[in-house]
Amino acid sequence: MTDAARGRPTMKDVATAAGVALKTVSRVVNDEPGVNPETAARVRAAIDRLGYRRNESARVLRRGRTATIGLVIEDVSDPFYSALNRAVEDVATRNGSLVLTGSSAENPARERELVLTFCDRRVDGLIIVPAGNDHAYLLPELKAGTVAVFADRPPEPGLDLDAVLCDNAGGVGQGVEHLIRHGHRRIAFLGDHPAIFTAAERLHGYRTALEAAGIPADDRLISMGPPGQARMAVELTRMLALPDPPTALLTGNGRLTVTALRVLATRPPPHPALVGFDDFELSDLIVPGVTVIAQNSSGLGRVAAELLFRRLSGHTGPARRIRLPTHLIARGSGELPPP
Repeated sequence: MTDAARGRPTMKDVATAAGVALKTVSRVVNDEPGVNPETAARVRAAIDRLGYRRNESARVLRRGRTATIGLVIEDVSDPFYSALNRAVEDVATRNGSLVLTGSSAENPARERELVLTFCDRRVDGLIIVPAGNDHAYLLPELKAGTVAVFADRPPEPGLDLDAVLCDNAGGVGQGVEHLIRHGHRRIAFLGDHPAIFTAAERLHGYRTALEAAGIPADDRLISMGPPGQARMAVELTRMLALPDPPTALLTGNGRLTVTALRVLATRPPPHPALVGFDDFELSDLIVPGVTVIAQNSSGLGRVAAELLFRRLSGHTGPARRIRLPTHLIARGSGELPPP
């Protein structure tokens, strides 16, 4: 079906309305020289009157690019990924591109489906927060010229691609050291599923920081799994019922922190000290305010997008792996002393 049949004005309609040749309209639309100012004004008046809009898809395809990039994240409703998404959009807008976004829900099959669907739509490049560890499916697309950058988690070994990561282990180490300075020795760690790269790195940071302080890790104080409230309630109840219960908690992401707060709200005080990995909205308004290890989700998105557009502009240097620092924000919950 043609644009005219759908009721959309075409360049030919503009030429007829302005009483000029089709090539003249093309020159005006594309800001090319050689058109008399009065004629150009007549063409623009016809464009405004008809509501004509240039076919951007056809224009960018003639240039060999679609001016779109694909972004695969875990969950667009998660504030961490919402901020990352927005940062990617900001960089893409400055580069004249649109962002197509999909959520993998930590499902490797869904990740693959999204990536290949974006490739079928001929996106110029991809930013991927990987859900799985096998990206062999991506090799034909890379060989065909699609550019890809990984964010938050690295590509599998052997896949030589740019990646932007957070200092997960170092950030958790900061949190453990902070709690130790406030007198805690029984520090529990509640993390996400250990198959997730960031969760495994944060657990490693926890163990390493305890070892550096000469405190043996007690496996009874470690719980890894989904951030659902039912699981967290069971695990916290179990830990707090131990003969030597934890005096402090370190939670491995924002959703786990919020869930831990909800569970603790059902229990009588005193509550253990709490440090959460990743900041979240209203964390400073809770009493006491929640001490967090803040990571730069916007920075992850911005740097990943800048790396992508650098590659799209022709840069062919070796793959880069950039690790962004975290910083601890003390608000009160992480400064509570042991009972």
